[in-house]
Amino acid sequence: MGADEGVVPGPAVPDSVVVRQVRRVVAERLAARLQVEGVADVAARRELARSLVADELSDRARARVHDGADAWSAVAEMGIAAAVMADLFGLGRLQPLVDDPAVENIEVDGYDQVWVSYADGHDRRGPAVADSDAELIEMIQLLAARSGSAERTFSSAHPCLHLRLEDGSRLAAMAWTTPRPHVVIRRHRVRDVDLDHLVGLGTVDTVLAGFLRAAIGAGKNVVVTGLQNAGKTTLVRALANEFAPVERFATIEKEYELHLHDLPHRHPRVVAMEAREGSAEKDAHGRRAGEITLTDLVTDALRMNLRRIIVGEVRGPEVLPMLEAMSTGDGSLCTLHARTAQHAIDRIVTLCLSAGVSMTEAFAYRLLAGSVDLVVHLTFLDHSATGGAKHRFVSDVVEISGLGEGFRPATTTVFGPGADGRAVPLHRPTCLDDLIRAGFDPVFLDHRNGTWHVPVDGRS
Repeated sequence: MGADEGVVPGPAVPDSVVVRQVRRVVAERLAARLQVEGVADVAARRELARSLVADELSDRARARVHDGADAWSAVAEMGIAAAVMADLFGLGRLQPLVDDPAVENIEVDGYDQVWVSYADGHDRRGPAVADSDAELIEMIQLLAARSGSAERTFSSAHPCLHLRLEDGSRLAAMAWTTPRPHVVIRRHRVRDVDLDHLVGLGTVDTVLAGFLRAAIGAGKNVVVTGLQNAGKTTLVRALANEFAPVERFATIEKEYELHLHDLPHRHPRVVAMEAREGSAEKDAHGRRAGEITLTDLVTDALRMNLRRIIVGEVRGPEVLPMLEAMSTGDGSLCTLHARTAQHAIDRIVTLCLSAGVSMTEAFAYRLLAGSVDLVVHLTFLDHSATGGAKHRFVSDVVEISGLGEGFRPATTTVFGPGADGRAVPLHRPTCLDDLIRAGFDPVFLDHRNGTWHVPVDGRS
């Protein structure tokens, strides 16, 4: 089955009025204590908050009995305490969904219109995450305030918000420019993943896994392309996890998504860099004060004695230093939003021409041809609307081997879509000798239908 109209049952929701009252009281007391005691450790702050919540609930429980009202049950009191702590340090009523290991994405289109995407490929309605749109906005504002950055504000003057949550998930929110507030949380369930794992997930087959592993070993520069939710970040993680542990490389991202620096057993020498938005104030050059762009970081990374550079997503002028890094180093990776592998080539050139420097189209194509070795394209099929499942898989691998006719790169479609859209071997790459030296068995390319096992036919 696909999209399920049944609402995902949520936990029993405690009295929202009581939760808000207790949260306000505890937040004020917590702020006062922190100002006096200067508690910096997050765990200590949480413990102090739990103590204050317990004290406030104890006082309220005695007051209820004194007024002749029924005492709270232990379950109800625990539910209120958990909801208050979730408001203070978590995501309120969104927290149970974020804590669910089976959840991939959460989409909130107003407080009571919630859809949850699960790892099994199905979408289901979720429970309301607030009592009103105003309360939903207040919850996101509290979350922004807790981020500790003055630039992370959510208001009518700053109607869009992008945050990295504690578990590494990405939150995007918008309001005031839309009839209702919208919140999207994209979770990264699988971090420690390699190409063998992707074979099990059906993203690649054993032929592609062997080819891509050899490409990484041979130091080929790879651009991973696809549309949103196609699995580009997951594939880059898997490719990076094929690096030798002794390799020193950098990850450069708008917000941390790869989290390779959280895998010291695989990558003890990774240099993780994250861009910074900066404040609303502009400097003499028209840039936001304190802003650190991806272009800045890629340029700095070129001085850090690195073999490889990974750019989480190339979207703008950082394309030029990224191509420079690829042309001077080996085995660098990046992702790019594109409809097809061939479209990705033209999009890179368009980004080069839009980078604000004097450049001709012919030179942009020449720069691309001398920098990128492979374009690996991912396809995302969503059959949930017709009762099927979601499928993510590599559909194309295009080799770039210098300049061809008309100043465009010479390309070879090494893998292309088979009967069901998944990549199968079509042509031998010009770099085959390099791949063989890196351990690739060319006999794999004789599997003209690949080694895919599970059909993609729109059914679960």
